[in-house]
Amino acid sequence: MRSAAAHRLGIALMIGATTCWAMAGVLVRTLSLKDAWEITFWRSLFMAIFLVVVLGIQYRGELWARIRDTGRAGVVSGLLWALMYVCFIVALSRTTVANTLVVCSISPFMAALMGRVFLRERVPLRTWVAMTVAVAGIVMMFVEGVATEGASGILLALVIPVAFGANVVLNRKMHARVDMVPTVFLSGVFSCLLTLPFAWPLEAAGTDFVNLVSLGVVQLGLGCLLMVIASRHLLAAEVGLLAELETVLGVASTWAIVGEVPSRAALIGGIAVIVALTADTLAGLWMRPERGIGDRG
Repeated sequence: MRSAAAHRLGIALMIGATTCWAMAGVLVRTLSLKDAWEITFWRSLFMAIFLVVVLGIQYRGELWARIRDTGRAGVVSGLLWALMYVCFIVALSRTTVANTLVVCSISPFMAALMGRVFLRERVPLRTWVAMTVAVAGIVMMFVEGVATEGASGILLALVIPVAFGANVVLNRKMHARVDMVPTVFLSGVFSCLLTLPFAWPLEAAGTDFVNLVSLGVVQLGLGCLLMVIASRHLLAAEVGLLAELETVLGVASTWAIVGEVPSRAALIGGIAVIVALTADTLAGLWMRPERGIGDRG
């Protein structure tokens, strides 16, 4: 049984995670380095270094055994996360932060859709309705993107929810019981190996390293760790609901700090997606018989 204090801690940690994730837009936009491949390489490298230190402290002599224990599921999951890292930064280089974050936010819907197709998992009617609303919002953004040469970034961003959905389906199909943190570490290693050939020769220098370290350690590494800890105190639906704050905070901070104003289509489409996600998640929480805090196990 989880206490109310543990539940509040989980909420606070999840808000902290989304705050970390939301830093991406501001940090990337204030870099003088513009090569998306090199940005992804440094971000992944610093994240991997941060996590190997954390894992080393946590697991001590069992570090490499824990990483090895992730097995085939861990490798597949790590590769899919690495693909998401690459597409996220490259998408930011081709379209707005608002467009990228809104498209990424449909990941829960993609997981539900792919679960229905490949695992025959039931999708409630309310989720189908929410998906339709969200897709309408994305289509509105894409149509505007075609006119403003941002369509390629939106298409790249769409790879992220697809990879996320595939990750969920593959791990369920393989009945994976994988410790998430070692898997995230593997994803950083895979991302470095994938991007280095395209990023070479490396040109980052000076104050850019402050942002690059922040992207790897705080924005990605710490954000993931906080989410892992938060998930021990919250229902999966609650984690998903609070994760939506990333879109709101990310768009607002980039708007306020960098001056990147979201387009009208991005605002309308983003609101449609967030409302659809929120309504579907809240309805799911309300209908669950175990929705009370004391029933979290």
